[in-house]
Amino acid sequence: MNASFPDLADAPSDAWVPDDEVFTCVQAIDETHDVRTFVLRLHDGARSFRYRPGQFVTLALDIDGERLHRCYTLSSSPTRPDTLAITVKRVAGGRVSNWLHEHLRPGSRLSLTGPAGQFCFPAGPVAAPARGQLYLSAGSGVTPLMSMSRAWADLGLDADVQFLHAARTPQDVVFADELAVLARRLPRWRASVVCEGRGSTPGYSGLLGRLSLPLLRAQVPDLLEREVWCCGPAPFMAAVRAMLAEAGFDMSRYHEESFSFEAPAAAAPIPAPVAAPIPDAAEPAPRFVITLKRGERFECAPDETLLEAARRAGLRWPFSCSSGVCGTCRTRRLSGEVQMSQGGGLRPREVAQGWMLPCCSRPLGDLELDR
Repeated sequence: MNASFPDLADAPSDAWVPDDEVFTCVQAIDETHDVRTFVLRLHDGARSFRYRPGQFVTLALDIDGERLHRCYTLSSSPTRPDTLAITVKRVAGGRVSNWLHEHLRPGSRLSLTGPAGQFCFPAGPVAAPARGQLYLSAGSGVTPLMSMSRAWADLGLDADVQFLHAARTPQDVVFADELAVLARRLPRWRASVVCEGRGSTPGYSGLLGRLSLPLLRAQVPDLLEREVWCCGPAPFMAAVRAMLAEAGFDMSRYHEESFSFEAPAAAAPIPAPVAAPIPDAAEPAPRFVITLKRGERFECAPDETLLEAARRAGLRWPFSCSSGVCGTCRTRRLSGEVQMSQGGGLRPREVAQGWMLPCCSRPLGDLELDR
């Protein structure tokens, strides 16, 4: 049995496209004491959604007179196209996550753009993968992997999936009940949870401690044969990469979600990238022409970032951190060169492949971008 998650270019006229932005919250569900799922529907209610399991959207919110953008993975599955859902963990000091928990209620409206992201099923026909899958998540990083798992269940595909989720305590396990349901519904889909402590569940008899390579090998004996999908806080993903490298895993079969989770408002700011040299004031400043694959053009001065210039020209571009950390705005250069001062949003091999982050890139000449 095959199914299909097409690109937006293949979507019919009644499907959601990235320029739509007004959504209504229709349901708020408490998953744990600090995690809540918000179910959303397009405000006009007349269209369905096209995206791929694991993709994310960018919310645009006006909070205390400031326009803020944050990315959230869709925890829902496109197999249920009339609504979509984001699952948000309340972060201490986080302006957006706390605002959503305190103010977003059924009937509330908000703006978002998307979908975006490459941490997802490929476009085109989808069948149960020939290779076994390993899903590794921690905290609210469970959301894209839950979207994928819900899709497997709805499509009735017999996917070989081992899902291992890490949490602080049993009370912090997001989607705990649904994980158990999915394990009963899908013949080769298995879930394990490892908790750092028992919390207020003294009778908890599950796995205790932190994720480690011995534990990983014990739970997934055929680890080296699988394809790995990982999402969670940056230290968790770094630890997973180190474990897999130690185990001799083929990292070409490793995928991870690249955008960061919301940092507290009091966190130290990331230093701004160094600007390109500014021409002599007596000479007119050059302005480079930036051409997008879809046909749009805008001009960019050498002392401004591509994202700043695109927004000044009225173009909508998904972004979140604006500091080269999250990877939300990533695109690929087709021609031309840039000066990029990123903060970890791209891995070296992605840079070598031509990927760049417009939020921290300044043009060195005319550019053509794959967008």
